[in-house]
Amino acid sequence: MTGISVHQVSNDRLVRGWLIAVAALIAAMVLVGGATRLTESGLSIVEWKPVTGALPPLSRAQWSEAFEAYKTIPQYRQLNAGMSLDEFKTIFWWEWSHRLLGRFIGIAYLVPFLWFLWRGVLGSELRRRLWLILGLGALQGAVGWWMVASGLSQRVEVSQYRLATHLMLALAIFAAVVWTLRRLGERPAATSSSRLKVTAIALLALTFVQLYLGALVAGLRAGKIYNTWPGIDGALIPSAARLFFETPWWRNLFENTLTVQFEHRMVAYALFVTAILHAVDAVRSHADRSIINGALWLAGGVILQATLGVLTLLNQVPIDLALAHQAVAIAVLTFAVLQAERLADRRAQPQQVGQPAAQSG
Repeated sequence: MTGISVHQVSNDRLVRGWLIAVAALIAAMVLVGGATRLTESGLSIVEWKPVTGALPPLSRAQWSEAFEAYKTIPQYRQLNAGMSLDEFKTIFWWEWSHRLLGRFIGIAYLVPFLWFLWRGVLGSELRRRLWLILGLGALQGAVGWWMVASGLSQRVEVSQYRLATHLMLALAIFAAVVWTLRRLGERPAATSSSRLKVTAIALLALTFVQLYLGALVAGLRAGKIYNTWPGIDGALIPSAARLFFETPWWRNLFENTLTVQFEHRMVAYALFVTAILHAVDAVRSHADRSIINGALWLAGGVILQATLGVLTLLNQVPIDLALAHQAVAIAVLTFAVLQAERLADRRAQPQQVGQPAAQSG
């Protein structure tokens, strides 16, 4: 029995360490992707070569070939005509690094996962969840190219719809990894009110909605206009004629820069208020210490994120503030996932890590 216990502890630590590393890599990938967007680098590589594309140009001739390929797309002709080769290299390295990190994450996930499967140390529920995450990761690579392809022929940038899809899938994978981490092993049930559970779920949902709207803002470059706060377009609430002039009306929600930025602000206010009320409720209801701490961390993250959002807007989206804003967004999502999982129904069976199959006898 002692030997089995030692193996269980060892396997548990290995799986946890692996998933923590994967989550950290995904967070880094999102930030590199944000920098790639902010530096207008995402269209610098106009081909998708999953294997051979891992190598950058290694000679002057290869650099010239890559540059000439970039010159064929509208972004170069309309925005960057006359760019030097050295200037092209700067944007190329951002996009290449983003793609290389994606490949590295795939290897960092797949190889340990296959090893754990071979060792037989993953419980059935955990295996199913990890297979799902693997499938989403494979899909993400295809979605990334689908996004890039939208900017290679008719546009000077990628579609904001596809950019938002690419980001949200990355964050969904990240959230799934974090949730899976929290579900590893046995933990005592945490006492809380049903109201706290509802608001925790609402906070997670609002966080995802806000992240999606943030991606639309980035895709439309809507943060570079209406750089005032709390007013926008000369008022706290713009006129309906300005918010909904596109037809059909729903297009304004995704394509009108004023409407998209206004939505982003309004959801931020809702998230801010809900996070504060959730924290106050947790403290006043004398919930478990873990739930109170989780609520306070989440509220603190939302307050910091709102502050960075205002500063980023007022300063017309400088890259340092924009990336800080994005980094804290990832932290807020992490806190929201952890809090929702803490308050989830604990009657569900936790995902198990056990001893190797060879040791089970």
